[in-house]
Amino acid sequence: MNELINTLGLFLYFPQDKSEYIPAGIMMLICGIAAYVTFRLIIRLSKKEQQKTDELIRRMEAENKSNQK
Repeated sequence: MNELINTLGLFLYFPQDKSEYIPAGIMMLICGIAAYVTFRLIIRLSKKEQQKTDELIRRMEAENKSNQK
């Protein structure tokens, strides 16, 4: 257990000067915004693809009905 605490201690760093948190906060904000924009872009593209697919299905169904008559 003591070895685990010592190992984790190598990765933890809490600076005395809190201004060192500013660059990390800015990067986190930038990454969060980029993730949100990417998520919204994927949703928008997915909706467009769904509309194209629905239109294709409607055309195929109409073609099948006309071929069956």
